Amino acid sequence: MSRLARTAGLTDVQREIVATVRDFTEKEILPVATELEHRDEYPARIVEGLRELGLFGLVIPEEYGGLGESLLTYALCVEEIARGWMSVSGIVNTHFIVAYLLMRHGTQEQKDAFLPGMAAGEVRGAFSMSEPGLGSDVAAITSRGVRDGDTYILDGQKMWLTNGGTSTLVAVLCRSDEGHPGSAAPHRSMTTFLVEKEPGFGEVRPGLTIPGKIDKMGYKGVDTTEMIMDGLRIPANRVLGGTTGRGFYQMMDGVEVGRVNVAARGCGVALRAFELGVSYAQQRHTFGKAIAEHQAIQFKLAEMATKVEAAHAMMVNAARKKDSGERNDLEAGMAKYLASEYCKEVVEDAFRIHGGYGFSKEYEIERLYREAPMLLIGEGTAEIQKMIIGRRLLEEYRFQG
Repeated sequence: MSRLARTAGLTDVQREIVATVRDFTEKEILPVATELEHRDEYPARIVEGLRELGLFGLVIPEEYGGLGESLLTYALCVEEIARGWMSVSGIVNTHFIVAYLLMRHGTQEQKDAFLPGMAAGEVRGAFSMSEPGLGSDVAAITSRGVRDGDTYILDGQKMWLTNGGTSTLVAVLCRSDEGHPGSAAPHRSMTTFLVEKEPGFGEVRPGLTIPGKIDKMGYKGVDTTEMIMDGLRIPANRVLGGTTGRGFYQMMDGVEVGRVNVAARGCGVALRAFELGVSYAQQRHTFGKAIAEHQAIQFKLAEMATKVEAAHAMMVNAARKKDSGERNDLEAGMAKYLASEYCKEVVEDAFRIHGGYGFSKEYEIERLYREAPMLLIGEGTAEIQKMIIGRRLLEEYRFQG
């Protein structure tokens, strides 16, 4: 086990779970990740292995068939998986956020209907906020849900769905002005709808189309898609929590724990990049000695390792804060911001250590170099994180004059 990114104070159960996921990553993910990534192939065998390990139900309460573990345990597992291949951690994370939304905000009927299947990995989750013209301005959502008797009719185009094709349950944020006029309070006119669908592409249920996968620079393998709703009719009991107008706050709660996950992914990718860099530096020789013996490379390795350790510590702190029941938007924002930025820097330094070989698809660092930029965007850009951090700091340190 690496000296870096160790976590003090874990229970025996937590250590056993994380060690099991680490072993799975070593044996089942790392040997095939680059090959599957180059083919942009969905890692079906890996996902099935994670389902058998119980990862899809890791945080779901035992009463619904899950393991009932903490956010910290989940984040440490994500860190291990991302170290093997970040795309796989994204498949689990999107599912986790939907399960979290149901656990925190769902009605009892909704929990009973979906959580057992999600814990078993038979129901796969995806969530959808973004739209083609939306960016970071969630209040600008144009997709709509209109009440029609005991159903809602959904119309609109959504963007950037992770698990868009393989999922069977999508939490979708739409505008619903019923009792909440959007012109008066845009954030209060949004509702989260739970949309069931068949896996696959094309028309997956009447009124709902999932076009093919979006071709991306990195984050391959996972199916990232659009979603088109055209007269999609769903029962009124599929409003998350049973009440309209709460969707924005529900989704932001989900994104908050998602930011801890993105931080964990950044930690995992950065750790792998460091491992590749320090290993290559001891094998590659120039001017009669291994490049690891050159002071310039040692300085670079020292900086990389320090960033890996700092990002991990902040991620663990943010997860523990949430597990304690305290508000953690400040800590989650800081962890996501630092981990994603440090990940980019550590990956680039490992790339530089590899020299020209880092540009070759034969070397794993080439894949990491294309994957790291997604973390700068996912679950809120660096600029959004700094806005959140700044506002919270002003609340905590309000000038008393």
